[in-house]
Amino acid sequence: MFQEMEKSVMSEAVLEQDSLTIPEFDSSTINSISSSSLLTEPITEFSIFIEKLSPVLDEMKLSVEENELPALKKAIESLETDYERAKSVTNDSNIRSSPLKRLEDLTQNLGRSLGLVLFASHEVPMSNKDKIEALCKEMMNVRFESNSEQESDSAVEVGEMEETDETDGMEEEEDDDDDDNDEDVHDDANCDNEDDDDDDIVEEDTSLGTLGIDDVFLCIRSDNEERFKKAIFGLNSLIMDGMVSDEKLNDEDVVNVLCNRLSSCGGCDRLSIIQILRYLLTLNDQNKEKMVEVRFLSALVSSLTRDAEEQREAVGLLSCLCVDPGVRRRIGRIQGCVVMLVAISNGDDESASRDARMLLDIMSGNTQHALHMAEAGYFRPLIKFLKEGSDMSKVLMATALSRMELTEQNKISLGEDGAIEPLIKMFSTGNLEAKLSSLNALQNLSNSKQNIQRLIDSGVVVPLLQLLFSVTSVIMTLREPASAILAKVAQSETIVLIKQDISRQMLSLLNLSSPIIQNHLLEALNSMTSHENASKVRKKMKENGAIQLLLPFFTETDSKIRAGALKLVYTLSKDSPGELVENLGYPTLNILSKIASSSTSESEKAAAFGILSNFPVNDRKVTDILKNANLLHVLVSFVSLSNLNSTPTMVWLAESIAGILIRFTVPTDKRLQHYSVENGVIPILLKLLMSGSEVAISKATLCFSQLSQNSLNLSKSQKMKWFCLPNPSDSFCEVHGGYCSIKSTFCLIKAGAISPLIQILNRAERGSDEAILSCLATLLEDEIWEAGTNYIVKLSGIGGVIKVLESGTIKSREKALWILERILRIEAYRLEFGEYAKMVLIDLAQNGDVILKPKVAKLLAQLELLQDQSSYF
Repeated sequence: MFQEMEKSVMSEAVLEQDSLTIPEFDSSTINSISSSSLLTEPITEFSIFIEKLSPVLDEMKLSVEENELPALKKAIESLETDYERAKSVTNDSNIRSSPLKRLEDLTQNLGRSLGLVLFASHEVPMSNKDKIEALCKEMMNVRFESNSEQESDSAVEVGEMEETDETDGMEEEEDDDDDDNDEDVHDDANCDNEDDDDDDIVEEDTSLGTLGIDDVFLCIRSDNEERFKKAIFGLNSLIMDGMVSDEKLNDEDVVNVLCNRLSSCGGCDRLSIIQILRYLLTLNDQNKEKMVEVRFLSALVSSLTRDAEEQREAVGLLSCLCVDPGVRRRIGRIQGCVVMLVAISNGDDESASRDARMLLDIMSGNTQHALHMAEAGYFRPLIKFLKEGSDMSKVLMATALSRMELTEQNKISLGEDGAIEPLIKMFSTGNLEAKLSSLNALQNLSNSKQNIQRLIDSGVVVPLLQLLFSVTSVIMTLREPASAILAKVAQSETIVLIKQDISRQMLSLLNLSSPIIQNHLLEALNSMTSHENASKVRKKMKENGAIQLLLPFFTETDSKIRAGALKLVYTLSKDSPGELVENLGYPTLNILSKIASSSTSESEKAAAFGILSNFPVNDRKVTDILKNANLLHVLVSFVSLSNLNSTPTMVWLAESIAGILIRFTVPTDKRLQHYSVENGVIPILLKLLMSGSEVAISKATLCFSQLSQNSLNLSKSQKMKWFCLPNPSDSFCEVHGGYCSIKSTFCLIKAGAISPLIQILNRAERGSDEAILSCLATLLEDEIWEAGTNYIVKLSGIGGVIKVLESGTIKSREKALWILERILRIEAYRLEFGEYAKMVLIDLAQNGDVILKPKVAKLLAQLELLQDQSSYF
C-alpha cells in the first residue's frame, strides 16, 4: 500500500506541469536526507509534502497583499507558522529519530491549516484551487506505515532518548507530577490545566498550530486570546472537513460557547465565529434555538456597524434566525438594528443588501418594526399597512407619518410609492380619528411641490372644501389641516380647472374662520391669483368685491394675516390701478404709508409699498398725501441701508420702491423733481440699478429718463445765471453744452448714470432694454445729438445697441435703430462700426419684423448698400 502511495506522490512531483509543480528540494534538505543511511519511505513522503506546499504558500501570501481580508491574513500566518515548524523537522539531522506519529500529525495539521486558508479565501480568485483542495485532503488523510524492524529501531532510539532526558532533568522536575518529555506532548495538553509548567507547554504548541481535536474544544473556552484564536481556526477546519460529528458539537456545547464569546472577542475572531455559526445552521436547524438569546443577538447587531465582511456575515446570519417570530421581535427591539439594516439595504454590497432587504421584509409584518423602518427612510411597509392594514394600524401609520421630520426626498418617495391615495381614502370615508390622522399626514406630505399634483389628481380639493364649509362641531377640528393642505395645492394652476369658483368660495370663508384658517386661505388665494394665466380669476374676485372685503384686514393685529391681505390686494390691483382709489379710498393711503414706514416684516412692507406703487402716477392728490406722509424720506432711508438683492422679498421691495419713485420724478413737475433730488433720489436710483431685478432696473431707468428730459432746458437757464459770474471748471457738461449739476439740472452725465446703464445693456438679459434706450435717447435730442453720440461711443455703448438689434423685442429694436441712425450720421463712426452693423441690418432686412424694415432700409442706405429711394422694402 505504501509503495503505491509513494509512486503516486513521486510521479506527481516529477511530472506535474502546472503552477502547482513541486520544486527540487533545497540543498540542505537533500544533504540532510541523503546523509542518513536510515532514510525511510515515510520521511521521504513527509519531505515531499513540505516542498510541495512551498509554492502554494507563496501564492496565498500574494493573495493577502492584493485583498484586504483580515481573516485570510490570519489563516495564512497560521499556515506559515506550521509550515516553518514542519520544514525545520526536515532539516533536522535527527529526523530519523522522529516517531512516525509525529510526522503524521505534522502533515495532518498542515492540511487542516491549508483547509482553513481555503475557507477564508472563498471569495478570492486563486488559480489551481481544485489542486490545492486535493493536496489539502491528501495531507489531512495521510497515514504513514513502516515495517516492524524500522518501527522497532525507532522505538529503541526514542526510548534511549527519553531515558537520557529523564535522567538529565530528574533534579529539576522531581516534584512535577507529569514527567512526559515526549516531543509530541501537544496532543495531550490540557488548555484548562492550572499547572504552570503544563500551561507553558500548551502555549508553545498552540502557537505552532498543532492542536488536536480535544485541544480545540478545550481551548475555545480559554480566556487566553492566543489560545482562543488558534482554537477558532482549528474548529473551523474541523467542521468544514467533516471531522467532527453533530453529537460531539452538542456534547461540547459549541454553539453556546461561541455565542457567549461573540461580544468580547476581536474583529477577526468575531468574523470567524459568525461564519462558523452560519455554517452550523446549514448542518442542523436545531442550532437556531441556541442563538436566540438577547445578549447574542445584540452582539450580532453590533457587527452590522463594523467592516464590510463582518457586516455581510452578520446580516446573513440574522436573516436565517429571523424566521422565528419571537426572534424577529427581539431583534426589532435592539436599538439601531432597523436603522443599520436600512442603511445596508441601500449599500453597494450586493449580497449584504439582498439579505438586509429580505430581513426587513420578514420583519415588516410587525407595526412597530414598520414604524422604525419608516423613521429610517424605508417606507414600503408603512405604505402597505396604509393600504391593507386594519383600521387601527392605518390610523397608527398615518399618525406616525404626520409627526415625522421628513426630508424633501422622503416626501417625494412617499408620494411616488403610493402613500397619498390611501390617506385620501381614509380622509374621505374613515371615522373622525382616521380623518384627523390622515389629514395631518397629508399636510406633512403637501409641503413637497412634487406631491401637490398627486393630491389634486387624487381628488382632494372637493372634499377639502366640503369640510371647510361644514359647521358640525365635531368636524371643526379638521378645518385647520384641511385649509393648510388647500393652501399648498393652490400653488398648482390646475386647481382652478378642477373648481372654477373656488376663489369665491374661499373669500366667503374668510370672515367665518379662525386666524389660522384665515392665514391658510389667504395663502391659497395669493397662490391662485399669482399664476400667469389667472387674469380671469383676479377679475372675478374684484367683481365679487374682494378688495373691499380685504380692506379691514389692513388693521388686523395678526401680522401674518395683515401681510397676506396686503399681498392679495397688491396682486389684484396690478391689472387695473385706476380702480384702486375707488376701491380703497384716499384715507387708506395713510394706513399704507404707516405700514411701509413702521412694519418690521419685509413681506408686509413690500406689499404696502407695492400697493402704493400701483396707484395712478398722474393722480396729484395721491402724490400730495404721500409727500405729506414723508414717504419719500422713508423709502430713501430704507434703500440706503438695505441689501436689495439678498432675498426674493427684498427684490420685490426694490421693485415697489422704484415704482413709487416714478411718481416723484414725473417730467411735468420740475418742482417735484427738485424736491426728490434734494431728498437724495439720485443715489437711490443708482443703487436700484444694481438690485439685479429687471423690473427694478427698468423702473429706476424710467426715473432717470424723466429727470433727463428737463436737463437740456435747465442747463441753458443755468448758463445764463453763470454768465456774469466765474464758472466752476467741473460744472461744464460736454453733452448739454452748459453748466450742469445733479441738483440743479438733474444731469445724468454728472450723476454718473450713463456708464452703469450701458453696462446693463451689454449683458445677456434683455428685460430692461427699452427703458435704457429711451434714457440714452434723451442725450440725442436734435440740439445735442452729436455731443450725445460722442459720449455714448466714448463709453462703449454701440455694442449694447447692436446686441438689442440682434435679440431684442420689436419695441426695443425700434429704439435701437433710431439711436444707431444718429450715430452712423457721423462718417468716422460709419467707417468704424459700419461693417459690424451691416451684418445685423441685413439679417433684420431678411428675417426681421415688417414694421422694422423701413428703418432698416434707411440705415442700409446710410451705409451705401442701398439707394435712398430703393423699393426693396
